[in-house]
Amino acid sequence: MELVKESDRRYFHLTPKGERLLAQYDIGELTIKKPRHWDGKYHLIIFDIAERRRRARDEIRLWLENLGFIRLQNSVWVYPYECQEVINLLKTHFDVRRDLLYLIVDFIENDKWLRRHFGLI
Repeated sequence: MELVKESDRRYFHLTPKGERLLAQYDIGELTIKKPRHWDGKYHLIIFDIAERRRRARDEIRLWLENLGFIRLQNSVWVYPYECQEVINLLKTHFDVRRDLLYLIVDFIENDKWLRRHFGLI
């Protein structure tokens, strides 16, 4: 990616290499690679997407379910493995960069049911 300046405007432009890399990712084929061992950290997605963007919000929920995330609360989802790259692609695809946050946490209270669900115990 390179920064392009036009008069008083600035924007980013994908380089040819960036375009080739982006073309490798088909949003319809997103998967999350699972490592052999869990590092003990949870990866949380939280979002607050406006009602006027309801369709994007609903589609993101479907994506998270299909990727294997578990809903902790209405707009809080958890997964046990690193997935930031996939989440960044979803944020870009649905244009919700500021409305969706990716967190890595060491502890979730009463998480035995989560560990059981994900086959971690």
